[in-house]
Amino acid sequence: MLTAFTASLLLITVSELGDKTFFIAAILAMQHSRRLVFVGVITALAGMTVLSVMLGQAVSILPKVYIHHAEIILFIAFGIKLLYEATKMPARSCDTEAVEEAKDAVAKAQEHFKKGKTCWAVILEAFLLTFMAEWGDRTQIATIALAAGNNPVGVTTGAVSGHAVCAAIAIASGRMLAGRISERMLTFTGGSLFILFGIIAAIEGA
Repeated sequence: MLTAFTASLLLITVSELGDKTFFIAAILAMQHSRRLVFVGVITALAGMTVLSVMLGQAVSILPKVYIHHAEIILFIAFGIKLLYEATKMPARSCDTEAVEEAKDAVAKAQEHFKKGKTCWAVILEAFLLTFMAEWGDRTQIATIALAAGNNPVGVTTGAVSGHAVCAAIAIASGRMLAGRISERMLTFTGGSLFILFGIIAAIEGA
């Protein structure tokens, strides 16, 4: 359980810093109550995590040997992809594309939440924006892969903790960090972690 918790905590924390959901939380926190935004964001991320773990557990009914090899291939492939992307990025820059996508998503949502900015409206806006942005993201796929071959409770608690850390950072100081986050460094670190866990999975399988 501890291994599953640590693996999911590290992967989620590194992958989510500077991601689209990170900037969505930061932008919303500039416009609304930070507490309400945090509730909406973390509820969406926790719900997505539980759903991903359930999907991973459903996949676990397949033969263990197939799951094991798929996990290794998935992690190493993700890692190589991220390392390649890191080499193409400027040394010092945040992910401007993610920032723009987050701004567009928030702007479109504002059109549907023009009236009655109640507490529940703010929470719902944060929840929906975060949930939709996270759907199909690499962290969701990584969570499914981890849950398929590891303790589901450890994966869930680790992933939710990682999401909570990133959401708290985004809401508390996202505006200040937005232009200072080195996307290249985060992408390189994330790619290295994916490869590391793929190698660990291969060694454990041997």
